[in-house]
Amino acid sequence: MRSTDDLTARARIRDAALELFGADGAAGVGVRAVATAAGVSPALVLHHFGSKEGLRRACDGYVVEAIRGAGSGVLSDTSGLAAMLEAATPVRRYLARALLDGSADAAALFDEIVTLTGKWLADGAREGWAHPAADPHARAAVYVSWLLAPLVLESHLARALDVDDLHGIDATMRYSGAAVEMFTRGVFADDRALTAWEAVRKERETR
Repeated sequence: MRSTDDLTARARIRDAALELFGADGAAGVGVRAVATAAGVSPALVLHHFGSKEGLRRACDGYVVEAIRGAGSGVLSDTSGLAAMLEAATPVRRYLARALLDGSADAAALFDEIVTLTGKWLADGAREGWAHPAADPHARAAVYVSWLLAPLVLESHLARALDVDDLHGIDATMRYSGAAVEMFTRGVFADDRALTAWEAVRKERETR
């Protein structure tokens, strides 16, 4: 059985890795850098995690469980999406990097969220608070991609909105308000864009 100090050291190492991997990517950070940030020896990092890859997998698992909810195993409702966007900054930045770097756990979580969101939107279509979709799965995937975009495009969105901290409440309310308005009221006042898209689709089908 591990001592309390042992468990605390493990968590400290993991948290240091979350910060560093999220900022620079796992490929750009060595075990020694994580050990220094955690205030432990490289040997202790390897003792707890076996290798840098083992540490990265532990970080993946921690972030996934933080978003899903401890012990739940899967996302049970759309609160998981809110949890993802409201999580501590190191968790969000790690997830963004994991999605870009191709983490298997992050990929599985993305797929799970798309499936869940598809069911949620289908319920909405049946209940009348969401429009039906010609391609429900594609719509769910695009919707989730939009929700995750601030994680991946944080610096660009912050620059465009002229804010120092994209995760501050004022910035969050601003960009989420614009998004809710888009989803609720739409952007285009007529169907010319959709008509143009349909014309392109039909032309490609006849080739």
